[in-house]
Amino acid sequence: MKAKFCLAGSLKQMKKFRFFKTSGSGNDFIVADNREGQAPDMEFSRLAALLCRRKYSVGADGLILLENSTEADFAWRFFNSDGSEAQMCGNGSRCAARVAHLLGIAGPEMSFMTLAGKIKAEVMGDRVKVKMTDPADLRLFYPLTVDGKEFNVSSVNTGVPHVVLLVDDIKKAEVLLHGRKIRHHQEYAPAGTNVNFVQLRRGGDIFIRTYERGVEDETLACGTGAVAAAIVRSATDASASPIHVHVKGGEVLTIHFSRKGLKYFDVFLEGDAKIIYEAELGADALR
Repeated sequence: MKAKFCLAGSLKQMKKFRFFKTSGSGNDFIVADNREGQAPDMEFSRLAALLCRRKYSVGADGLILLENSTEADFAWRFFNSDGSEAQMCGNGSRCAARVAHLLGIAGPEMSFMTLAGKIKAEVMGDRVKVKMTDPADLRLFYPLTVDGKEFNVSSVNTGVPHVVLLVDDIKKAEVLLHGRKIRHHQEYAPAGTNVNFVQLRRGGDIFIRTYERGVEDETLACGTGAVAAAIVRSATDASASPIHVHVKGGEVLTIHFSRKGLKYFDVFLEGDAKIIYEAELGADALR
């Protein structure tokens, strides 16, 4: 799509653009019904980058546009705050499902299309449970050298690529320093990876901090990262489903799964999906 948006002459003529500000366990998203093309007439990647700016615009970790689909209740386009389009976002998918149900686009049990495939979801009040794509490319505990230091990492694709690094003290994890370097490591080129620092606790619970690709910073939660951490834990010590994952924002995500050997399937991510407010975009949000 070519950019047609002319800032100087079109701000006052911009169509009404209504959206929901949502939060999934601390990840915040702008969710809008775009089935009739209400989004401003510009490249969606640029729209996301402008709207997701904190302090200058709405501010969010990502933009989600709900669109028409012939294969499911709806389809989505998901853009990170830097404008890059992502295949999947676990926390974003829960927020999208809740908004779709609220708008009457789908019932409490629904399916929607993403670049990672068809996702099924169930809305239960302010909690949403989504069926994730089956994890792929699981690699356990291999060496990764960063600035001359060797890390022992695992990796898995849970809709998007993730590295999992076990740490002794989650509070002391150098998420920004090491996360940024691992995210851009040549091992994961050209697309890069998300990076999760994980502390295992007795009783099976996990505490996690995540450096997110596309946001290019630590976030308060990452759904696909929580799934990646749970899969690595189960593969490591045979922890049974469900596994509870404590994210930086203070919420607890619940990961359900079935397994056969090191093959994982019927993976579900469950957690809160909050509607913070509904609003209409002002033209100055795109300045």
